[in-house]
Amino acid sequence: MSNTSFSRALPAALLGLALTAAARADTKDYEFQLVKDEARQGEAILDVRLVDKRTSKPVPNAVIFAKRIDMAPDSMEEMTSKIEQLPSPEPGVYRFKAKLTMAGGWRLSLGAKVQGETGTVENRLVFKATK
Repeated sequence: MSNTSFSRALPAALLGLALTAAARADTKDYEFQLVKDEARQGEAILDVRLVDKRTSKPVPNAVIFAKRIDMAPDSMEEMTSKIEQLPSPEPGVYRFKAKLTMAGGWRLSLGAKVQGETGTVENRLVFKATK
Protein backbone atom coordinates (compact mmCIF):
# COMPACT_ATOMS: atom_id res chain seq x y z
CA MET A 1 0.00 0.00 0.00
CA SER A 2 1.44 3.39 -0.92
CA ASN A 3 1.69 6.24 1.54
CA THR A 4 -1.08 8.11 -0.32
CA SER A 5 -3.48 5.15 -0.15
CA PHE A 6 -2.68 4.62 3.52
CA SER A 7 -3.23 8.30 4.35
CA ARG A 8 -6.67 8.13 2.68
CA ALA A 9 -7.66 4.82 4.28
CA LEU A 10 -6.68 5.74 7.84
CA PRO A 11 -9.18 8.61 8.31
CA ALA A 12 -11.98 6.50 6.80
CA ALA A 13 -11.14 3.60 9.13
CA LEU A 14 -11.05 5.89 12.17
CA LEU A 15 -14.38 7.46 11.21
CA GLY A 16 -15.95 4.00 10.87
CA LEU A 17 -14.59 2.99 14.26
CA ALA A 18 -15.89 6.19 15.88
CA LEU A 19 -19.36 5.72 14.38
CA THR A 20 -19.50 2.10 15.52
CA ALA A 21 -18.49 3.02 19.06
CA ALA A 22 -20.97 5.91 19.20
CA ALA A 23 -23.84 3.66 18.09
CA ARG A 24 -23.39 1.33 21.04
CA ALA A 25 -25.17 2.19 24.22
CA ASP A 26 -24.10 1.34 27.72
CA THR A 27 -26.44 0.17 30.45
CA LYS A 28 -25.67 3.48 32.18
CA ASP A 29 -27.51 5.17 29.29
CA TYR A 30 -30.80 3.80 30.65
CA GLU A 31 -32.69 4.47 33.85
CA PHE A 32 -35.96 3.61 35.50
CA GLN A 33 -38.11 6.53 36.64
CA LEU A 34 -41.18 6.41 38.86
CA VAL A 35 -44.27 7.79 37.14
CA LYS A 36 -45.52 8.91 40.60
CA ASP A 37 -43.38 9.20 43.72
CA GLU A 38 -46.28 8.45 46.08
CA ALA A 39 -48.65 5.51 46.46
CA ARG A 40 -51.44 4.61 48.84
CA GLN A 41 -50.75 2.18 51.66
CA GLY A 42 -52.29 -1.23 50.97
CA GLU A 43 -52.61 -2.78 47.51
CA ALA A 44 -50.70 -0.36 45.28
CA ILE A 45 -50.07 -0.13 41.56
CA LEU A 46 -46.62 1.26 40.71
CA ASP A 47 -45.79 2.45 37.21
CA VAL A 48 -42.15 2.80 36.23
CA ARG A 49 -40.81 4.20 32.97
CA LEU A 50 -37.57 2.90 31.45
CA VAL A 51 -35.89 5.75 29.59
CA ASP A 52 -32.93 6.06 27.25
CA LYS A 53 -31.16 9.04 28.86
CA ARG A 54 -29.51 10.00 25.55
CA THR A 55 -32.84 10.58 23.81
CA SER A 56 -35.30 10.84 26.75
CA LYS A 57 -37.46 8.27 24.94
CA PRO A 58 -39.17 5.32 26.65
CA VAL A 59 -37.65 1.88 26.09
CA PRO A 60 -40.21 -0.86 25.40
CA ASN A 61 -39.78 -4.63 25.59
CA ALA A 62 -37.15 -4.79 28.32
CA VAL A 63 -37.10 -8.02 30.28
CA ILE A 64 -37.53 -7.37 34.00
CA PHE A 65 -35.81 -10.23 35.79
CA ALA A 66 -35.21 -8.81 39.27
CA LYS A 67 -37.65 -6.93 41.45
CA ARG A 68 -37.69 -6.27 45.15
CA ILE A 69 -39.56 -3.83 47.34
CA ASP A 70 -38.54 -2.95 50.89
CA MET A 71 -38.59 -0.15 53.46
CA ALA A 72 -34.86 0.62 53.36
CA PRO A 73 -35.45 4.41 53.24
CA ASP A 74 -36.95 4.14 56.75
CA SER A 75 -34.06 1.92 57.98
CA MET A 76 -36.17 -1.23 57.71
CA GLU A 77 -34.56 -3.07 54.80
CA GLU A 78 -35.77 -6.39 56.23
CA MET A 79 -39.39 -5.18 55.83
CA THR A 80 -40.21 -6.49 52.37
CA SER A 81 -43.40 -7.15 50.49
CA LYS A 82 -44.51 -9.28 47.58
CA ILE A 83 -44.33 -7.60 44.20
CA GLU A 84 -45.91 -8.81 40.99
CA GLN A 85 -45.35 -7.54 37.47
CA LEU A 86 -48.53 -6.69 35.55
CA PRO A 87 -49.09 -6.10 31.84
CA SER A 88 -47.66 -2.83 30.56
CA PRO A 89 -50.17 0.01 30.15
CA GLU A 90 -48.06 1.57 27.35
CA PRO A 91 -44.72 0.97 25.61
CA GLY A 92 -41.79 1.73 27.91
CA VAL A 93 -43.90 1.72 31.09
CA TYR A 94 -43.65 -1.26 33.42
CA ARG A 95 -46.42 -1.85 35.96
CA PHE A 96 -46.16 -3.63 39.30
CA LYS A 97 -48.61 -4.52 42.06
CA ALA A 98 -47.34 -4.55 45.64
CA LYS A 99 -48.85 -4.67 49.09
CA LEU A 100 -47.49 -1.67 50.99
CA THR A 101 -48.09 -2.78 54.57
CA MET A 102 -47.02 0.48 56.22
CA ALA A 103 -46.99 4.17 55.43
CA GLY A 104 -43.50 5.57 54.96
CA GLY A 105 -40.51 5.31 52.68
CA TRP A 106 -40.23 2.37 50.28
CA ARG A 107 -37.54 1.35 47.80
CA LEU A 108 -38.27 -0.46 44.55
CA SER A 109 -35.19 -2.24 43.17
CA LEU A 110 -35.31 -3.39 39.55
CA GLY A 111 -32.99 -5.25 37.20
CA ALA A 112 -33.64 -5.52 33.48
CA LYS A 113 -32.17 -6.53 30.17
CA VAL A 114 -32.65 -4.11 27.28
CA GLN A 115 -32.92 -5.78 23.89
CA GLY A 116 -29.72 -5.43 21.88
CA GLU A 117 -27.60 -4.37 24.85
CA THR A 118 -25.17 -6.33 26.97
CA GLY A 119 -25.21 -5.91 30.72
CA THR A 120 -27.98 -5.17 33.16
CA VAL A 121 -29.90 -1.98 33.87
CA GLU A 122 -30.30 -1.68 37.63
CA ASN A 123 -32.01 1.08 39.59
CA ARG A 124 -33.30 1.64 43.09
CA LEU A 125 -36.26 3.99 43.22
CA VAL A 126 -37.54 5.58 46.43
CA PHE A 127 -41.15 6.58 46.95
CA LYS A 128 -43.53 7.26 49.80
CA ALA A 129 -46.58 5.26 50.84
CA THR A 130 -49.32 7.40 52.40
CA LYS A 131 -52.39 6.47 54.46
